[in-house]
Amino acid sequence: MTVSIPVPRQAATKPCILLIEDDTDMRELVAGHLEHGGFRVECADDGIKGQALAMQANPDLILLDLMLPKVDGITLCQRLRRDERSAGIPILMITALGGTKDKVSGFNSGADDYLTKPFDLEELLARVKALLRRSDRASLATKPGEIFSFGPLTLVRERFEAIWFDTAVRLTHLEFELLHCLLQRHGQTVAPPLILKEVWGYEPDDDIETIRVHVRHLRTKLEPDPRKPRFIKTVYGAGYCLELPAGTHLEQAGAQQAG
Repeated sequence: MTVSIPVPRQAATKPCILLIEDDTDMRELVAGHLEHGGFRVECADDGIKGQALAMQANPDLILLDLMLPKVDGITLCQRLRRDERSAGIPILMITALGGTKDKVSGFNSGADDYLTKPFDLEELLARVKALLRRSDRASLATKPGEIFSFGPLTLVRERFEAIWFDTAVRLTHLEFELLHCLLQRHGQTVAPPLILKEVWGYEPDDDIETIRVHVRHLRTKLEPDPRKPRFIKTVYGAGYCLELPAGTHLEQAGAQQAG
């Protein structure tokens, strides 16, 4: 499948998926399944073409292979996250590298999700739809009533920002949703399946590395010593628990009340 001519998003009626994959057979198989599932698909077969097409086509989601010619997937993902034009586009990595270190590298580079080859095409389609739903929710979440206060912590959804002990901390969309999930149940242990369902929109078996990496990112941003977390704690064999200072409670306010 050759690289297609980009169509402006406003002229298209179907969500646009950018598929960056150098294997011709895999590219055609995945693109055909996505098109059958109701998506418009743009394709690139190396990292340089993929980066250019990401800027031109303004896709709703990017499917990114890890091992690409010219520019590898990790480097490309980092570039896309640094560019404000593509920083908010959901990225799903698809790769034959399924080791824990590979997944951690993928998430650390800015990927939203990670799927190891060979994969079931229906699972791929389900994850694409889940990421798009979450992206749609995030784009609509700019209305009053989306500011939550928890003692020393305030979440501002419109800016995906946490005010933590009077210090503003910028979060990614996923970090924000994960922290919000834990905050809604502060003091309680939240199991990985529930986190995956609420934050990522799916329930894969034994896929806890995704959560672990994003918890680590939150600790780096919020904990005084991420190696000895005081607030975002691991309950071994059960999940994660957010422990707030004594006497704090949940409050929700309209955006007009924020300072």
